[in-house]
Amino acid sequence: MKLKIGYQELIQSAMTEIETLSLEKVQQLLTDPNVVFVDIRDIRELEREGMIPNAFHAPRGMLEFWVDPDSPYYKPIFGEGKRLILYCASAWRSALSTQTLQRMGVPNICHLEGGFSAWKKAQLPTAEKASKPHSG
Repeated sequence: MKLKIGYQELIQSAMTEIETLSLEKVQQLLTDPNVVFVDIRDIRELEREGMIPNAFHAPRGMLEFWVDPDSPYYKPIFGEGKRLILYCASAWRSALSTQTLQRMGVPNICHLEGGFSAWKKAQLPTAEKASKPHSG
């Protein structure tokens, strides 16, 4: 079966519509209180690899629901008017997610060039994913 549009075309199309920030630019924003880093990777990736310090974890599968104020899953962090910088492992999921949220009307959104892989390769700061306390 041949698809009409493959993932590479989807990513290339998204990249023409969204803002991509370089590692250097993102590093300068690391301590900016008006910026929220949004890690959209799977929880297992965060536990294995760590994350950008103080990033908010929003799994890719829930992103649209957490961003929409009309959703029962809405997370207020997305309505604070802060600049959102999405990232994943290689900037593929974050490109598609940034495009989708932009189409939903989310303002001031962009993604990290090269993703968390590039971040780690550049030896920029990482943090462990805090594990949830177990009850009982």
